[in-house]
Amino acid sequence: MNKIHFIGIGGIGVSALAQYYLSEKYKVSGSDLVASEITELLKRKGANLKIGKHNAKNVPKDVKRVIFSPAVLESNPEMLKAREIGVEILSYPQALGELTKKYNTIAVSGSHGKSTTTSMISLILTEAGLDPTVIVGTKLKQFGNTNFRKGKSNYLLIEADEWNASFLNYHPKMIVLTNIEREHLDFYKDLDDILKTFKKYVSLLDKGTIIANKDDFNVSELVKDLKPVFYSLEQPEADFLKKILNVPGQHNISNALAALSVARSLNIPDEVSFKALADYKGAWRRFEVRGFRFGKKRFTLVSDYGHHPTEIQATLKAAREKFGNKKIWCIFQPHQYLRTFHLFDDFLRVFRMAPVDKIIITDIYSVAGRETKEIKSKVSSKDMVERIIRPNVEYMKMGNIKEYLKKNLKGGEVVIIMGAGDIYELSKKL
Repeated sequence: MNKIHFIGIGGIGVSALAQYYLSEKYKVSGSDLVASEITELLKRKGANLKIGKHNAKNVPKDVKRVIFSPAVLESNPEMLKAREIGVEILSYPQALGELTKKYNTIAVSGSHGKSTTTSMISLILTEAGLDPTVIVGTKLKQFGNTNFRKGKSNYLLIEADEWNASFLNYHPKMIVLTNIEREHLDFYKDLDDILKTFKKYVSLLDKGTIIANKDDFNVSELVKDLKPVFYSLEQPEADFLKKILNVPGQHNISNALAALSVARSLNIPDEVSFKALADYKGAWRRFEVRGFRFGKKRFTLVSDYGHHPTEIQATLKAAREKFGNKKIWCIFQPHQYLRTFHLFDDFLRVFRMAPVDKIIITDIYSVAGRETKEIKSKVSSKDMVERIIRPNVEYMKMGNIKEYLKKNLKGGEVVIIMGAGDIYELSKKL
């Protein structure tokens, strides 16, 4: 089997898997609706890509396997073509699950903090000479600004997502649990449903190690009878990590403690771990700090992927801690109508209390294949702004934001561009 085709190859997880097969000398082809930095990277690495509307002709005649993003529908013409010619078809989680059987796999899971924790662990393992293969849901500067690292050892480190119960496909030897909250309610019925699925997930671990966040009630209750290795912000190491980390916020100290616990379970000396954690400069769209200017006026730009109320609260609190008395503006794009509807009261609570000087909320980013007309009619960004009831909060269309900033920023402000949709295009324009 030397020819693999990926449908939806530009996705953050799927693209990492495509890079794995490229590194193994497979012939990789793929398709995606839009070009991106990731698709350009894949092209440079040798993948044959088709960008634009999916087409049955994109599937090579002599392909041996087709791997598809979970976002791809059964009616997709390339899926139909693959079924017609009778090749092996796997979803991204199924294909990654197959890979986890071949390695000593460490899987990082939880509602928040997966990408950062995975990134931190990857740097520690690399610094310790364990040479891991890594598949992570963000881009790391230390990996050449990509979401994949090919190692030569038997260690595989992955970000194991709970959406669609994807992580039930994996076969880890070690599981890291950061936190469990109401999330992905387009798939799960409620928190009980999420907890049942996580319980099933941890039961997949056969004589392995569970690294668990003692500070998170749902996690600690889930694993209390499984003899986990707990980590907590009450550990004495937390104060030291606060001093050496280059990324702000209590949540990042917690992520670093998770990574340190993994390292200790693998008998990696603390001095190695602390060096790697001190060298961690953050990841793509995880409190990514840059600069921009309008004429002679200079500003600080923070690009962040936060889209769940808990993530927003943690990021804005971290921003205030980092930037002190500077004026902070937050520009937020809600991600998915269903999430906005189900967590609406949580969004209101977080933005009412947010320690920032100005909040702009733009239209909700609609996620293809994961919305319903009924919910779309029940929730909007305008509704959110009206219900926050705070004078420094306003709704604005995306296309008007850059000009508004140009006219109203005085110079020296911190501007946080936040969300999991296409709002990162705004930070690129700035």
